[in-house]
Amino acid sequence: MVVEEMGLLRTALCAALSSEDDIEVVAEVTGVSELPALVRRHRPDVVLVDLAPDAPHPVEAVARITRAAPDTAVLAMGRRWSQSIVGDLLAAGVRGLVGKDASLEALVDAVREVAAGGKVIDADAAVTALRPASSPLTRREVEVLRVAAEGVPLKEIAHRLYLAHGTVRNHLSAIMRKTGARNRMEAVWRARRAGWM
Repeated sequence: MVVEEMGLLRTALCAALSSEDDIEVVAEVTGVSELPALVRRHRPDVVLVDLAPDAPHPVEAVARITRAAPDTAVLAMGRRWSQSIVGDLLAAGVRGLVGKDASLEALVDAVREVAAGGKVIDADAAVTALRPASSPLTRREVEVLRVAAEGVPLKEIAHRLYLAHGTVRNHLSAIMRKTGARNRMEAVWRARRAGWM
């Protein structure tokens, strides 16, 4: 099963994979919303899912697939990797990470490997996972952001971290400025995507 929102790329991926004697594309999907039902219906050996950089919850998309069909291997395709995304994807049950700049041969090999029960991790993803990420956020800002990620009000963040209400507000302002986010949840998403928390 191929999950790709861009029609031209999806068609090209399906054609390339279908041209292999031992690979059959059973379904093409444009988005992740209908994915669990389609995975349950088609029971593919592998789901190749493109993690678009603007997709807000790539880890949740993978987790939904693995919950819907635990025997289906998920092969995630991405342009950029961060430490947190790599770790979270692996924890969510992804069996392979492949870069969007990989050759067709590498992609086909990755599909075969995860279908056979193996794991494949793109070299860039592996290096990113092992390299410490440089973050503009201070240790305290990361603590504030972790609590904010739970969706609790400002007062609760202050109470949990033993900080003054105004101090938390100042930390959140600094976090939003450093991440370029418009609100707390966007700041959480951007920080996770960048591997800063």
